[in-house]
Amino acid sequence: MSADAVQLDVVTYGEALALLVADEVGAFEDVEKYTRRLAGAETNVAIGLARLGLKVGWASCVGNDSFGRFIRKRVAQERVDVSRVATDMEFRTAIQLKAKAVDGADPAIEYYRKGSAASHLSVADFDEQYFGNARHLHATGIAPALSATTMQFAHHALDFMRARGKTISFDPNLRPMLWPSQEAMARQLNELAFKADWVLPGLSEGKILTGYTEARDIAAFYLERGVSMVVIKLGAEGAYWRNARDEGTVPGVKVKEVVDTVGAGDGFAVGVISGMLEGLPVEQAVMRGNRIGAFAIQVVGDMEGLPTRAELEAVG
Repeated sequence: MSADAVQLDVVTYGEALALLVADEVGAFEDVEKYTRRLAGAETNVAIGLARLGLKVGWASCVGNDSFGRFIRKRVAQERVDVSRVATDMEFRTAIQLKAKAVDGADPAIEYYRKGSAASHLSVADFDEQYFGNARHLHATGIAPALSATTMQFAHHALDFMRARGKTISFDPNLRPMLWPSQEAMARQLNELAFKADWVLPGLSEGKILTGYTEARDIAAFYLERGVSMVVIKLGAEGAYWRNARDEGTVPGVKVKEVVDTVGAGDGFAVGVISGMLEGLPVEQAVMRGNRIGAFAIQVVGDMEGLPTRAELEAVG
């Protein structure tokens, strides 16, 4: 079956990076051995949704290099459609270094992504038929921060899907180092968030983006601007959700040991998005988000802990 004929549940786009995770504790310059893995908020979500049985497509660009080939192969192994991942013959695939996590603390991270192949993604790369075949678009605030052309791609994608009545989720995934200022980051990401149906910030992200400190006020900020549902991650305390009719707080899931916090938010997005697309009540979708986020933080790696449908159902 051709890629054009594939009917997708979810489509996403953005940059994946070759991730080198330190095998030992210490500064990057002192570590001698690293394990190669995959990083990227959008690919994390795509893989998580695919493991639950949804049909998912990912649009992007990688370099004509070994890391690019590794990324394409690794994502495809997870049954995510990569037919709209182009190969750039001039620019390289991005790389990320991650320190070995200690006692559940956020590990140190270094990026080598400036001028990467994915940062040259533009509206010319947008395939209307491919995106139009999807029920839902998941977008983050990372891809539009990479360059002026990726920002244009982001707006075009959201406008295109919105005009066709598709649902859209938006996770801000703030990366302040990619922006000239916090003010520019908040203004430009909010312009995208206002085009989404479901906005999924963390509490600290919501404070930065809206200026409000309470979850209920952060949610109101987006609801008043056309968003239909806001779900705010509260860390170990769980999550708060609100729509035009109701609101609630869902408690967090306790785990025996926090191994690596990176990827927890993407796991949360997987739970909420899959639950909503399956028609679950909001509270149950958010509960699923908490459960999958808990899976993610118990292993090394950004997406390795994301569960299959059977693994998810085994925990209730």
